[in-house]
Amino acid sequence: MAKIKPSKGAPYARILGVGGYRPTRVVPNEVILETIDSSDEWIRSRSGIETRHWASPDETVAAMSLEASGKAIADAGIDAEQIGAVVVSTVSHFSQTPAVATEIADKLGTDKAAAFDISAGCAGFGYGLTLAKGMVVEGSAEYVLVIGVERLSDLTDLEDRATAFLFGDGAGAVIVGPSQEPAIGPTVWGSEGDKSETIKQTVPWTDYRDGTVEKFPAITQEGQAVFRWAVFEMAKVAQQALDAAGITADDLDVFIPHQANVRIIDSMVKTLKLPEHVTVARDIRTTGNTSAASIPLAMERLLATGEAKSGDTALVIGFGAGLVYAATVVTLP
Repeated sequence: MAKIKPSKGAPYARILGVGGYRPTRVVPNEVILETIDSSDEWIRSRSGIETRHWASPDETVAAMSLEASGKAIADAGIDAEQIGAVVVSTVSHFSQTPAVATEIADKLGTDKAAAFDISAGCAGFGYGLTLAKGMVVEGSAEYVLVIGVERLSDLTDLEDRATAFLFGDGAGAVIVGPSQEPAIGPTVWGSEGDKSETIKQTVPWTDYRDGTVEKFPAITQEGQAVFRWAVFEMAKVAQQALDAAGITADDLDVFIPHQANVRIIDSMVKTLKLPEHVTVARDIRTTGNTSAASIPLAMERLLATGEAKSGDTALVIGFGAGLVYAATVVTLP
């Protein structure tokens, strides 16, 4: 019986660079209030959101991804030709096939990199990061580009009082590459499909195509159910990620949760008993909920503003539609 030659990858993997792109149009709450019965005070108190970015027609999923990716590649100090795989997490690329990752890989100038899309909602960045780590360590790619990108304005019902104010557009990207020491911890991830009705698309595309419904599909959610699940269950997952990495909350420098809601973020900080020295990302205030893009966008902003620095230890956790989740501890690039 022939023996298969073992793969020769790196001992460990790390995030080497990060980049982000926010559309040029900034949308304040006042615009949202034109179509729902609410108030700026209510939106801020319920979500923490003051403004969000909405993409123009030319700021496509691919275009935003290319902007963010270019910054991540430059930050990592590598050439696009060195990228062996491109992983894109999105729920708002409306061409079913081919994967938008293939277009991005080509336009960036990679050397025929493997390219594919994943659909894991707001946990998508964590899923992509875990896949990238595996590729680098296994040896199938030396460098992997992971992108979280959304145009959720296309999937927003502006007359839905529960969600009209939540969503924004944007792209965040990281380069994952070899490391001589652990810099991406074990991932704690999973799904709870029995709760899938709490965040979902209103109707299938086929209902719209067939004329069963006249309104374009949008994302809807049961706000209170999602809030309870995120606050109570995701704090447990975050703690499990700390335990898996062999550290405590006291060892953390930065906490970057999915930017779903400021109240959820504040509740998780309290439940995890994070020390005051831990920097907490609250990018949602000016970016809104950008699903798969929210964690890399928040990471990029913290590093750009100096609120976080290279080498800091950060806990990242994403959670959303599915319901799915992924949490891990990383060393910031």
